[in-house]
Amino acid sequence: MTDSAKPGARAAGKRRRLTAAAAQVLYEQGVERTTLADIARAADVPVGNVYYYFKTKDELVRAALSEHSTHLDELIASLEQLPDPRDRLKVLIEAWVSRRDAAARYGCPTGTLAVELDKRADGTLDVEAGAVIRRLLDWAGHQFRALALPDPDDLALTLVSAYQGMSLLANALRDPDIMTREGTRLLRWLDSLKAPDRSL
Repeated sequence: MTDSAKPGARAAGKRRRLTAAAAQVLYEQGVERTTLADIARAADVPVGNVYYYFKTKDELVRAALSEHSTHLDELIASLEQLPDPRDRLKVLIEAWVSRRDAAARYGCPTGTLAVELDKRADGTLDVEAGAVIRRLLDWAGHQFRALALPDPDDLALTLVSAYQGMSLLANALRDPDIMTREGTRLLRWLDSLKAPDRSL
């Protein structure tokens, strides 16, 4: 590697650390309570460096949303390794339940951010947060469609709504067991769904 390439790699690494820190800190503290100094501290970089990469807090929020989108891409890629769409949906639910302690403390990472951003007057970043949730809905709808189930998009809406609801309640009541109980109910619901018999 040449000397000129090393600073570029260091800069990319620093920006990546800031992006990951922004996603985590905004999830834990919310947009309004988070300062650029909080994110610099979490990323272990001087606060002045934050301004070099991100001029405003909104740019950091946008970077955090990109991080959420990347996490969703990684999750979907791992789920797609499973041959059965029903198993993919079950593992998705299990992944949600595995984060029950974080959900009880902070809620759903993307959902809570979308709700908070929706309350702001400018109304642009909330659309970007909604786009991440829309991608999850579309992917889930595709799984239900692959199972030849009727109304696949409605089933996807039921699934994702259940996740948002159980995350919200677990957070509001500080009760991670809500995620466990509702996750078990969702798994049973998935098993109960049967494609219509076309031979009749």
